[in-house]
Amino acid sequence: MALSACGSGSGDKDGDGGGSTSTPAFNAAVGHVYNPSDTKGGTLKMANDSDWDSLDGGDSYYGYGWNFGRLYMRSLVTFKSAPGAEANQLVPDLAESLGKASADAKTWTYKLRKGLKYEDGTPITSTDVKYAVARSLDKDVLVNGPTYFSDFLDLQGYAGPYKDHDLTMANFKAVDTPDEQTIVFHLKKPFAGFDYLAMLPATAPVPPAKDTGTKYKEHVIASGPYMFKTNELGKRFVLVRNPNYDAKTDPDTGRKSLPDEIDVDLNVNQADIDKRLLNNDLDVAVSALGVTAETRAQVVNDPNLKKFADSSPQPRTWFTALNADVAPFDNEHCRKAVMYAADKEGYLRSYGGANGGEIATNMMPKMIPGFRQVDLYGTKSKPNGDIDKAKSELKACGKPDGFSTNISYRAERAAEKATAESLQQSLAKVGIKTELKAYPQSDYGKLYAGNVAFAKNNGLGLRVYGWGADWNDGFGFLSQIVDSRAIRAAGNTNFGVKDPKIDSMLDDALEELDEGKRNKIWGNIDEQVMKDAYYLPGVWASTLFYRPERLTNVFISDAYNTYDYTTLGVQK
Repeated sequence: MALSACGSGSGDKDGDGGGSTSTPAFNAAVGHVYNPSDTKGGTLKMANDSDWDSLDGGDSYYGYGWNFGRLYMRSLVTFKSAPGAEANQLVPDLAESLGKASADAKTWTYKLRKGLKYEDGTPITSTDVKYAVARSLDKDVLVNGPTYFSDFLDLQGYAGPYKDHDLTMANFKAVDTPDEQTIVFHLKKPFAGFDYLAMLPATAPVPPAKDTGTKYKEHVIASGPYMFKTNELGKRFVLVRNPNYDAKTDPDTGRKSLPDEIDVDLNVNQADIDKRLLNNDLDVAVSALGVTAETRAQVVNDPNLKKFADSSPQPRTWFTALNADVAPFDNEHCRKAVMYAADKEGYLRSYGGANGGEIATNMMPKMIPGFRQVDLYGTKSKPNGDIDKAKSELKACGKPDGFSTNISYRAERAAEKATAESLQQSLAKVGIKTELKAYPQSDYGKLYAGNVAFAKNNGLGLRVYGWGADWNDGFGFLSQIVDSRAIRAAGNTNFGVKDPKIDSMLDDALEELDEGKRNKIWGNIDEQVMKDAYYLPGVWASTLFYRPERLTNVFISDAYNTYDYTTLGVQK
């Protein structure tokens, strides 16, 4: 998932993975509940350093959006709201239980709980869930989000209700709704992990009569404990309690729904967010990126601040994509010249040095099953780059004197700007001249770096990015960034990996029942990506979060790699 993204693996650094404490201390919310409370009331104040990609569950692919979305949306199943590794557990949400699979794992059945209602009091039905999935298939309309349902459902050519112009979905044979409570998914190939797809916010129900397509994000019809009071696009929105949410229908997820109101400011400067956090004028930075490198240094060196901080290694890699659609990166030797020339220590400094993670030699983070370290470009021995080998690769690709290209990054992210500047300096040493291009975070994948035509036409040879696991295994981390079949016109998260070998290995892994053998394939895929030199891995991430004093019920979720937003409360 685009960063911040979902995933798992922070672990319990200072304790047994459970329990609680009200004593301020560094990492008190890692593996534990800090400042536990069931007290309701007050206003939770949050801010984001950019606009939202979309509040529409069918059009969202930032991890913070998936975490936050559970406040106003309910999917079929979800990750449990709990500290430590327990957060990796999938639990029923709208559904009575996890999915019931057929013997061949190609048919999955869920039954909705009784008494489910939208914010307006109308009942939630299986048809609404079917419609939500159907509309999410159309990536020409709802551009953001993964392609899992298109990849696995037996669609038989069905492309969604916007193209079919039929709200009854008569041609959507891949999903059956035999009654108002039951929904059945038919897959074109076995997938034992289908419950992870049932976790996606694309399964949050949408009443067909109230769908407004791309404008649905302006007023999502709430199925969760909160609903929208106001929504000023690009500025701020306010959530208040949903009077028709019944906690009795939500016994498994761990949602606490403590605040009476949740206020979210958008497009706030990241440095200003940090100042407000430290001054107790803000409760949460939504983006889950943690504090900036400058604030990180301030916090870790001040014991009075550090006791309100939590550090969590992430199943996330900060990297730069090399665009084979832009010459001369269609030549692998030109790509490899960048791999050798890049200053990896400079990359790490951009994210705060050792406090921001460690230098990555390959794409998969260390906590993803199947990880094995691959260092094809001598990163460990020459972390500042290997000029001689970079020049040799330039000669092999017919560009001995170098070439010119552009580097894109997300404008709101200081670390990505610093990364682009570091790359600019290190690549210049071998004659590769670069111009920096900043684009808005909210539309980075939709209109700019992830838009195939825009990236090609604007010469975006290098695209600074980051990725975290949708869930904690090799498929959950790799598939949406390396499967060429996931590439579409816009809204991409695969920024150009096109290797039939990789596609074939992905298929082999899904068919492999032996976990050990399957995990070995994930490692092989990672190595092949490095051989192809499509991605320049930069940093295996670690993040420093700050929790103001008045926050209650705080813990790092290993599923979302930041504070769990559904349990937070405030002291009034």
